[in-house]
Amino acid sequence: MGGISIWQLLIIAVIVVLLFGTKKLRNLGTDLGSAIKGFKGAVSDEPAKKDQASEEDSTSSDSLGDKTASKSAVDEKEKDKV
Repeated sequence: MGGISIWQLLIIAVIVVLLFGTKKLRNLGTDLGSAIKGFKGAVSDEPAKKDQASEEDSTSSDSLGDKTASKSAVDEKEKDKV
């Protein structure tokens, strides 16, 4: 008895359609749907970006270590020549 009946919901829906019109309601639904889709995409991309960033950090530190090792090897060869 305390809940909203189907007739009350139907009357509210008719009033909303009369106030805003179907075009505005359609645009509102489209905008809301694209916003939700964008939010879900951003949330699902967040862990992937973190994984890529950690992989890039590890590869850049490896390549940095290789450059340092090769540079020290070149320095040793130059010292041997002198």
